Amino acid sequence: MAALSAPLRICRGILKELRYLKGPEYRGTMMYSYVMEQFRKHQVTSERHCRAQREAVHMAHSYLCLLESTRRHLELHNQYHGKGERPLDQMAGLVGLRLPTQPGGKGWET
Repeated sequence: MAALSAPLRICRGILKELRYLKGPEYRGTMMYSYVMEQFRKHQVTSERHCRAQREAVHMAHSYLCLLESTRRHLELHNQYHGKGERPLDQMAGLVGLRLPTQPGGKGWET
C-alpha cells in the first residue's frame, strides 16, 4: 500500500510547488500538463506493467526535492540577504541573539 501511495504523494507535492510558483492559474501552464502527462504515462494498470516505474518515481522524487529546495533557498535568501545597513539589535535578532542591557536603564539601549 505504501508503494502505491508514494507516486501519488510525490505528484501532489510537485503540484503544490507549482501552485506556489504560479499561483491559482497553475493548471493552465505547460509544466502542469507535462507533469500530469508523465504521471499518467507511467501509471501501472492491470493490463500493463511499467518496467521503468521505479526510475520514474525516483526522477519525480528528485524533481520534487529540487523544487522544494529551490523554494526554501529563495526564502532564506530573501530573509538574510543584505538590505543595506541595519541597526545592531536587528542584526543580532536575525541570528537569535539579544543585546545585553544594564540594570537601571543605563547601557546600550536607545
